[in-house]
Amino acid sequence: MEETKTNASQGAPKEAEVVGRKFDEKDIAENKYVAMLSYLGILCLVPLLVKKESPFAQFHARQGLVIAIAWVIGWVFFWVPLFGQLAALVLFVVNVVALIKTYAGEAWEIPVVTDVAKKLNI
Repeated sequence: MEETKTNASQGAPKEAEVVGRKFDEKDIAENKYVAMLSYLGILCLVPLLVKKESPFAQFHARQGLVIAIAWVIGWVFFWVPLFGQLAALVLFVVNVVALIKTYAGEAWEIPVVTDVAKKLNI
């Protein structure tokens, strides 16, 4: 699990870096609340469609879209005793942690989710 690292250079704007990706602190400050919508189900479409110029919001929107799709697909399995409840609990915890990290201005690369999100051609 990778988290953001803050890099403060003299005279240069602060940037948050996530495995080769850099997000400007201004972008994070202006768009973190919209990016939080990414982890609230279908609301992931809001930053995906409205904040196309924000790399930070787009990063979270793509991950949120993958998680929303996982919720829809998961409904088939959530009815299975034990396995289904465990899967639902894991998705719920991932959603909550992602929301908290986005609020903190971090770009958490969620294992598996980020790999699928990178493949989305949106």
